[in-house]
Amino acid sequence: MKTKALVTGFAALTLLAACKHKTEETVESKQVCVSDSMAKQITIDTAKTATMKDELTLSGEVSFDDNNVVKVFPFSSGQVMEVKVSLGDRVTKGQTLAVIRSADVAGNYTDLTATQSDLAIAKRQLSQAEYLYKNGISSERDYTEAKENYNKAVAASSKVKDQIAINGGGNTNASGTLVVRAPQSGYVVEKNITQGSFIRPDNSASLFTISNMQDVWIWANVFESDISKVKKGYAAKVTTIAYPGKVFTGVVNEVSSVLDPDNKVMKIKVVLPNPDMLLKPEMFTSVTITNSDNQQAVAIPAKAVVFDSSKNYVVVYNSKCDLKVREVSVIKTVDDVTYIGSGLKPGDKVVSKNQLMLYDALTAE
Repeated sequence: MKTKALVTGFAALTLLAACKHKTEETVESKQVCVSDSMAKQITIDTAKTATMKDELTLSGEVSFDDNNVVKVFPFSSGQVMEVKVSLGDRVTKGQTLAVIRSADVAGNYTDLTATQSDLAIAKRQLSQAEYLYKNGISSERDYTEAKENYNKAVAASSKVKDQIAINGGGNTNASGTLVVRAPQSGYVVEKNITQGSFIRPDNSASLFTISNMQDVWIWANVFESDISKVKKGYAAKVTTIAYPGKVFTGVVNEVSSVLDPDNKVMKIKVVLPNPDMLLKPEMFTSVTITNSDNQQAVAIPAKAVVFDSSKNYVVVYNSKCDLKVREVSVIKTVDDVTYIGSGLKPGDKVVSKNQLMLYDALTAE
């Protein structure tokens, strides 16, 4: 009898412990009914199967659109006497950017004076030869030779005029001054000369680069481990320190085929419209790339999830008086959508607005 009593007591204790453990694992919910006024304040969403999206955050830098710029090259060598604009200045078409003193330009005008004198002499000789030939005083050979000399003088003069036109044309004068003007309106995004500097005859670099800044490029760095997560056409969200809370949206326009040999990163380019001129070259940015993989999961609005005591819960809505608090496992949250690993199935209805009030009422002790 004593042994039987002990066994019976042990079984009772075991059953009590099991019940207690079960109670701790189950989320206790009181019966709460949603009134008509409360029904107007909540939003009910249905869990559904969706393709999971992924996000990758990268560091980037703003650059001007290299396909929509005008580069101003030197027409001739010489010394920079004056620079009238600075980096970032707004310029209009025809505005003076710099003034250069060029020996080449001065030499062209000297040559032009000489060729024009030769042309005048050749023209006068041709007139005399023509008169003498028509009156039978000189031979046809003399007349032909004078005509050839005149044509050579015309060609020499035209050549010098073309050289002057190539070296700046109306922006130059006989003293050798060359005025560099803006070929279009925009912003000076590159400036490679300073007052007093010399431009060598073999210089191939541009003096200025002008862009209208209507579109900009964002160059972002992708580490080797993340290369598979970025492809051309993926959506991109760009944020800056200068404009907190403002998001610029674009797409990945280009993905480099090689890694940078120094820092082992791959460059990608995001094209953004810049109508308000908020984005400036060299500005640092944070770039978030969003892409879709092939995995499926149950998706609900991110705002429907209640985080409490290091766990995630949702309020499941079955009817006005049938509400349950259910624990869920969260895979990840992307673009205000939370993907659920377990705890919900497609078709379940969850409260996604003012659910915290219902959660508190359902879990109140």
